[in-house]
Amino acid sequence: MLESAPSEATLLGDRRFDDRIEDLSVEAEQRLLGTWRGLLAEVDALDAGRSSDEDRTTRSLLRTELASAVAHLEWRPVELASDQMTGVHAGMLTMAPQVNAPEPENARALLDRYRQFGTLMAQAVTRFRAGLAAGRTPARITIERSLNQLDGYLASDLRDDPFVTFAGPADWDGESAWRAELAEIARDVIRPAFAAYREVLATELEPAARPDDRPGLCWLGDDGADIYGRLLRRHTTLDDLGAEEIHQLGLDELAGLRAEYEEVGARLFGLSDQTAIFARLREDDALRYGDADEIMADARSYLAAAQAEMPNWFGRLPRESCDIRPVPDFLAADAPAAYYFPPAADGSRPGAYYVNLREPKSRNRYETAAVAYHEAIPGHHLQLTIANELDHLPRFQRMSFANTAFVEGWALYTERLADEMGLYPDDLTRIGMLAADSWRSCRLVVDTGLHAKGWTRRQAIDFMVANAPVGIDEIRVEIDRYIAMPGQAVAYKVGQLEIRRQRTQAATRLGTAFDIKTFHDRILTSGSVSLPVLRDLAASL
Repeated sequence: MLESAPSEATLLGDRRFDDRIEDLSVEAEQRLLGTWRGLLAEVDALDAGRSSDEDRTTRSLLRTELASAVAHLEWRPVELASDQMTGVHAGMLTMAPQVNAPEPENARALLDRYRQFGTLMAQAVTRFRAGLAAGRTPARITIERSLNQLDGYLASDLRDDPFVTFAGPADWDGESAWRAELAEIARDVIRPAFAAYREVLATELEPAARPDDRPGLCWLGDDGADIYGRLLRRHTTLDDLGAEEIHQLGLDELAGLRAEYEEVGARLFGLSDQTAIFARLREDDALRYGDADEIMADARSYLAAAQAEMPNWFGRLPRESCDIRPVPDFLAADAPAAYYFPPAADGSRPGAYYVNLREPKSRNRYETAAVAYHEAIPGHHLQLTIANELDHLPRFQRMSFANTAFVEGWALYTERLADEMGLYPDDLTRIGMLAADSWRSCRLVVDTGLHAKGWTRRQAIDFMVANAPVGIDEIRVEIDRYIAMPGQAVAYKVGQLEIRRQRTQAATRLGTAFDIKTFHDRILTSGSVSLPVLRDLAASL
């Protein structure tokens, strides 16, 4: 996996491929597909009955991950990866600030990688053109956002270029010459490659793209329906959960949240009508931040409180720390409110929680706590770092790329868990927790609405405005994310509900013997698991 994704390998601290860049050619795709199919056949030939419980878990996860990888590559996803989330340009620009070179040999190898940028971007363009020839047109809004990202990067100062300014070896006498060479590569190779790529997006993809009244995969006919089904199975790790069921699940969850809004809204604002509560949350300027420093101060405060409370809820804690950093300016306009990068496996880089500080006066004070708990502690940082530190497990299991429903479901589960832990200091932050839950419940409805039911972009925006007290600008960014990444957004709520279901069943079965630390440790110490494996782990308590 890491050999086929050398940039990911670098982020994870595996330095074997620092001199390589991704190969997006059809030939490389077919070779990788053959590798996955061969390994899948080997796994299927194993006698699972003669394995230990731990090995059976590993076998199940390996089979799930390989089968998912095969099903994913079979639909040629690179042909549609021109968007602002999964596009090769977005991946490279987002990863660039995370790269580091702890040793001189790493630094020199990365020069070789960046010299290959032109080949990478040209391969992407070739695949996009093949997609267009096959009738796979992108959604126009995703191309517009990609162009915005590219324009932001190309207009930025070369002195601040993330491909030039990343951390190098400490106390290295060759750093000055190395930085100069990086700047030369960025100027003469990377930026021209991005500019040429941008030109194709603007002149070939955007004119052919699907308009805002047809943004979903269903508008690609049977091909789109097949792709969406594959993506739902990939992100939920379940074979028996279809678009119609997911859509209804979201509607049911939203209906159940109304009573909670009434209770908290009555205490906070003296309002019990959900529509009136949403209007207050959107229109009261006192609920917005004054500047970026206030956002960062709150984020740091919430994480400190969570860190102090962790030992009361978890037996195993992560060894690696979590940094808080601002989202780079050139990405901020098209980025979500926050995101997280796990630490490098070699210890060269800590986990990083990125906070979007763009236009702070439009950022809601009540959202920061739930977002911090989701992205960092006890959410992504805790789960992914613990997984990374399970040295006795195979590396694929510790660093799983496949089990979105558990990874994101865990982070969403911890937003509610944080309330049990006493981490929300007041009803304002607690209503932010409800807002986040509404937001994720809306995703079940909106994602399936867009990609299975033919909703327009306007329909999706209007639905979220009516059902989640999120700012309109943030809603637009989120809707465009769902258009760009079909199926991914439904995994959060599906995973959260499964974790809660398994916890409830374990507590009922064990009665007074149930221990929350034991439950959490059991489901966190097999890595990032599929939902079927989660059920097995919880049942074994």
